[in-house]
Amino acid sequence: MKIKKIFSFFFLMFFVQTHCFSQCAMCKAVVEANLKEGGSAGAGLNDGILYLMVMPYLAMLFFAIFYYLQKNRKQEA
Repeated sequence: MKIKKIFSFFFLMFFVQTHCFSQCAMCKAVVEANLKEGGSAGAGLNDGILYLMVMPYLAMLFFAIFYYLQKNRKQEA
C-alpha cells in the first residue's frame, strides 16, 4: 500500500512538473525574443518564474522536516 502511494505521488509530480515547465518555456521564449529586438519589458521575468517555482518546493520541504521531527518525537516517547 505504501509503495502505491509513493508511486502515485511521483507519477502526479511528474505530470504537474511537465505542465509547469512547458508554460515557463513559452514565457522564456517570448522574453528572449523581446530582448533580441531591443525591448526591456521582461528582463526579470525568467528570475520571477524561478522564484515562483521554488516556493512550493520549499513549503513541501519544511512540511517534510516538521513531519519527520514529530514522528521521531512520538517514537522516542
